[in-house]
Amino acid sequence: MSTAERTAKNSGRTSSGFDIGKILLEGRAFFALLVIIIIFSLLSPNYFTVNNLLVMSQHVATFAFLGIGMLLVILNGGIDLSVGSTVGLSGVVAGYLLQGVHLPAFGVTLYPAVWVVVLCAVAVGALVGVINGVLVSKFGVAPFVATLGMLYVVRGAALLITDGKTYPNLQGKESLGNTGFNHVGFDSYLGIPIGVLIMVVLAIIGSILLNKTSFGRWLYASGGNERAAELSGIPIKNVKISVYVISGICAAFAGVVIASELTSANPTTGDTFELTAIATVVIGGASLMGGRGNIRGTLVGAFVIGFLSDGLVIIGVSEYWQMVFTGAVIVFAVMLNRVQYRSKKAKSRQTPTAGDLGADPAGGEVDLERKEVGSSPSAG
Repeated sequence: MSTAERTAKNSGRTSSGFDIGKILLEGRAFFALLVIIIIFSLLSPNYFTVNNLLVMSQHVATFAFLGIGMLLVILNGGIDLSVGSTVGLSGVVAGYLLQGVHLPAFGVTLYPAVWVVVLCAVAVGALVGVINGVLVSKFGVAPFVATLGMLYVVRGAALLITDGKTYPNLQGKESLGNTGFNHVGFDSYLGIPIGVLIMVVLAIIGSILLNKTSFGRWLYASGGNERAAELSGIPIKNVKISVYVISGICAAFAGVVIASELTSANPTTGDTFELTAIATVVIGGASLMGGRGNIRGTLVGAFVIGFLSDGLVIIGVSEYWQMVFTGAVIVFAVMLNRVQYRSKKAKSRQTPTAGDLGADPAGGEVDLERKEVGSSPSAG
């Protein structure tokens, strides 16, 4: 056996260049999802059925909404801790409007149509994103601090609107013309829940945004090396504000869907969802340092968390042990994430490759560190 063959064998790579370790490491979220499905299917005959998979996918959709928005923020090198509170506030705004808006000056109570209610709730999420983005990009506040502050502000606003109470019975009344809100969470099209369809649409839009637009190239570039991106003429402040706005909109969608499913709006809904969103992105293989990750991985990460949580419920594991298992999976994912990107960084120092030198939005990885500073971005 030659020296090269022995080296390849020791590193887990075959003589033909087939690296098993690399495949397992980069595809860990997909393999973890397969293991989860197999184990819970063996433990419960009700787990791997069409109806149960659709129900679990509906739950996964909520995590996916948050994960897609959080992915864009993390790609940009930031973090958004306010998404959980935004979920609660957007649901409360929807519930408030469906209860009727009383105008004392005119002596009337308005009952907006459902589509107006949804648009207003989403607009609230976008407003929270604008504030986060301006604080981070214009005033230089650290993303962790800015969004942590907004976490409390937004949650407090939701509690003030409802006075700490829950808006029940959001089905609306046909005589008032505001029925149909519960369809978002309950109904399906061609057997697929509406929430899952919204998730698919958001994922497609997100993939196109990241892989086919100038904004996507700017986002990967500014997340990989913000200073180099700025010198290359990329409007990094506008990109930064945009990703927080998108994150807020995605969180608002999650809040609307949850309020529709429950036909009620509680100001504490979404508590700790910000951590679930971060975990979804990390399990999906994105780097917390920014510049690396994709929508495909984030979706798989959402399925891992959702299928694991629902599987533990189905086999009767207590809520406390569910938290232990979910937390252990997240910690393990972060460890593998660190191993993956530390090894890539070490290799890039040793041997520059074409991938290191150029943009690769389709692969979800761009590194401007080795690009010539001052060159204009390829994005038009």
